[in-house]
Amino acid sequence: MMKAIAYQENLSIDNEQSLQMVELPVPKATGKDLLVEVKAISVNPVDFKIRQGRKPADGEWKVIGWDAAGIVKEIGPEVSLFNVGDEVWYAGDLTRSGSNAEFQLVDERIVGRKPKSLSFGEAAALPLTTLTAWEMLFDRMEVDRENDDKSILVIGAAGGVGSVLVQLAKKRTKLKVIGTASRPETTTWLAALGVDQVVNHRNKLSEEFAKYALEGPNYVVSLNATEQHIDEIVKIIQPQGKFGFIDDPKVLNVMPFKTKAVSTHIELMFTRSMFQTEDMIEQHNILNATADLIDEGIIQTTVGAHFGKINAENLRKAHALLESHKAKGKIVLEGF
Repeated sequence: MMKAIAYQENLSIDNEQSLQMVELPVPKATGKDLLVEVKAISVNPVDFKIRQGRKPADGEWKVIGWDAAGIVKEIGPEVSLFNVGDEVWYAGDLTRSGSNAEFQLVDERIVGRKPKSLSFGEAAALPLTTLTAWEMLFDRMEVDRENDDKSILVIGAAGGVGSVLVQLAKKRTKLKVIGTASRPETTTWLAALGVDQVVNHRNKLSEEFAKYALEGPNYVVSLNATEQHIDEIVKIIQPQGKFGFIDDPKVLNVMPFKTKAVSTHIELMFTRSMFQTEDMIEQHNILNATADLIDEGIIQTTVGAHFGKINAENLRKAHALLESHKAKGKIVLEGF
């Protein structure tokens, strides 16, 4: 048996039953699966969205969590990329049991080698956000890493995805990077990550761009509150620009982009694993490439807070902070 933090009902995070410590059977590795002993996890908005909205079958426990670093304990017969004892990191698969457990099954094609220079906790902060940021920049928007000297605006840049995306844009492209933040601590955070200009998303973006004499961006990535900013994005984005978003607006009218011929891109890093796409192994490649960047000192971890051991109480606190929308960087938990 193994320890896991799980739920049976969609409850408010201030309810102790919203996330509970339980005992579950240890799964068995088959096919291309690795059985990973989870050493550290981090939390993402997808965690509380699933906890709030997806109810397990009656009597069953739902284990969530989509960021982990750990050690391979067992491999399936079709595994070729890893061996028992390897240290790994990954974001996992939305359709399978999550990382809030002592052991987890994960397909080797969406797993990478853990950066040698990071602790398990530091590493666990990065997989989901790194995959999201990388896929948005290079797979969806197809930014030219060598020759693109245009500009990018990242809305909500101080959060988990933004903290990686601005680093990738600064270190792996020639783009001028403009990020939004509204508090002194998040503004300082973005400056430390190398953002060229920070603007306040609580003000009209067009007025902020005029205030700092900034040219309209060629790329805009909206990481939260897209519905609130869409009219201003239409105003400032360059003709034939590219707009991408990752959040879940109830209604998003992209027709105002037509006169500027702006292309629209949606990113979900779970798509490859959910649909077992032919290029699913690209997530393995992205995580390995990022591990190299980290070990070379080019990209840094985005831990914003360490909440201690992996248990129900600490995980509820982490969800509560995420739900407040006041988190900076990533929240990690380490060890059972």
